Amino acid sequence: MEKKMKNNPNNIKLVAVDVDGTFVRTDYTYDKPRFLAIMERMKKAGCEFVVASGNQYYQLRSLFPEFKDTISYIAENGALVKAKDTILFTTDIPKDVIHKTLEICNQYPEIKNTMCGLESAYCERGKVSEKFFKLTNHYYHKLQWVDDFADVNDTILKFAPMVPVEKTDKYMKIFEEQLDGGLVPTSSGHGSIDLIVPNCHKASGIERLAKLWNITPEQCVSFGDGGNDIEMLMYCGRSYAMDNAPDHVKACAKNVCPSNNEDGVLVILDQLFPVE
Repeated sequence: MEKKMKNNPNNIKLVAVDVDGTFVRTDYTYDKPRFLAIMERMKKAGCEFVVASGNQYYQLRSLFPEFKDTISYIAENGALVKAKDTILFTTDIPKDVIHKTLEICNQYPEIKNTMCGLESAYCERGKVSEKFFKLTNHYYHKLQWVDDFADVNDTILKFAPMVPVEKTDKYMKIFEEQLDGGLVPTSSGHGSIDLIVPNCHKASGIERLAKLWNITPEQCVSFGDGGNDIEMLMYCGRSYAMDNAPDHVKACAKNVCPSNNEDGVLVILDQLFPVE
């Protein structure tokens, strides 16, 4: 017990990190040697590492090739939860809600929509450009062209419409009013909106993992920078908004840490899991 407490003086059992704008730098790199050393200390301390993002599971997994099936993922903003090598939870948007969402998006041609499924993500031919497809492929490593979203046979986890940045608030309100609770809009900034199943967010994913591992919220730490991180920042007993986060996100966290480009997550983890 004495050894365990020395390795983990703060009794932290779960660390959850957002990716874009949080864990990775703007150029999508991170200090791998430093992170590998931290992970060794976290393992000794009995602490789980969880990647919590709006991005696709396959894209997230590619960032951590050294840790196949040893870290856990909350992907698609909580629509898919994978505890190491086991899928713990996946949502499935009802068909009527899918059709309603597609109707709304088709009313506004400037919306560039991506439909996110368990097997793949999808873009519609004629609705978005090849350039948009390639950009989306950066975040969704399994991505397919389809002629019509309505013809896709997959478990649909969420929608990820992209709108003009200056109209983000406008479309957030449109989705909120017209979907009437069928799906809930959340934004990570930069014109990116996720339409997710109600009560299915990053915090719900952390809660599922915490129950599986018999961990309390007070033993959880989270890091984030966007509106889709707010629930998990509020859920965890110790939470950090990045210095590059907007003020309303910082207000929901218990602490503020250095920016993603200053390796803020690793700076704090070095403090929480110090070298002996």
